[in-house]
Amino acid sequence: MAAKTTDEKLLSANRQAAHHYFLLERFEAGLALTGTEVKAAREGKVQLQDSYAAIESGEAWLHNAHISPYSHGNRANHDPTRTRKLLLHREEIHKLLGKTREKGLALIPLRFYLRKGRIKCELALAKGKKLHDKRETERRRADENEAREAIRSRRR
Repeated sequence: MAAKTTDEKLLSANRQAAHHYFLLERFEAGLALTGTEVKAAREGKVQLQDSYAAIESGEAWLHNAHISPYSHGNRANHDPTRTRKLLLHREEIHKLLGKTREKGLALIPLRFYLRKGRIKCELALAKGKKLHDKRETERRRADENEAREAIRSRRR
């Protein structure tokens, strides 16, 4: 795959999301953060492991995302796991609300990144995988790696 040509800096990624969920559709959202949260996030002190997004009273919220307290912050430092508002267009919120209610899908944050000086969050509509689905994915990945390795060894 080619490297991204845009000026994005990855701050944090939820790499386990693809293992636990089928990722169906992706969205980009801004975040309403405080000053010390922005500084800590720019240092890469973000953990998305058990976080999720929810639509509540017509607004999108990010739950359980851990942004560590800023090292040079004072008594006005932020709470690490506070609920943060996601900035989406109203049409996107209505679309996400319908899909999460009707089909039982979840909103999972995939990564935090910096684009043009703004911190963004990539969300995915996701459907949970069962244990047999996870095993099948692992088998398929192992088979592809074996085939790729066989092709490499023949070329030598």
